Amino acid sequence: MQSPLNVLFLCTHNSARSILAEAVLNHIGADRFRAFSAGSSPRPSQQPHPLGLQALRAAGISIAGLHSKSWDEFAQPDAPHMDLVITVCDNAAGEVCPYWPGQPATAHWGYADPSAIEGNEAQKLEAFRQTLLAIKRRIELLASLPGAKLQAAALQSTARRLAEEL
Repeated sequence: MQSPLNVLFLCTHNSARSILAEAVLNHIGADRFRAFSAGSSPRPSQQPHPLGLQALRAAGISIAGLHSKSWDEFAQPDAPHMDLVITVCDNAAGEVCPYWPGQPATAHWGYADPSAIEGNEAQKLEAFRQTLLAIKRRIELLASLPGAKLQAAALQSTARRLAEEL
């Protein structure tokens, strides 16, 4: 068995979409993938959004160890080598990313920001639940791919095609 592929999900604040994606991929693809998340500019004392954590718990997905962090953490020499870097918000997709050692494959999977939804608590939670379901569908496709589609030469085009699938 080959070692798991390291996947980094990026968003601006690393409080909602990237956190959801990290948790889902670690839940679904634990034997083939190791997921991480980070933000381009997390606020001081940034934490994962409580409604995102609530949606994950309700879906039976562990929230252990989830915390907001800067993408600078993953550009350090001692950081895990990334095989795939996926932006999940349009703001992060348009930013200049740090240099990722090893030139990982990259893709953009855009999702609306559930924390920007106006409404009561139930409506806001539903926005997080819907975003979680959308992320989960795409990650299920990624996790079900045969090994040949996950080789370095094919990974970028495969990940980018998944952005168009849903």
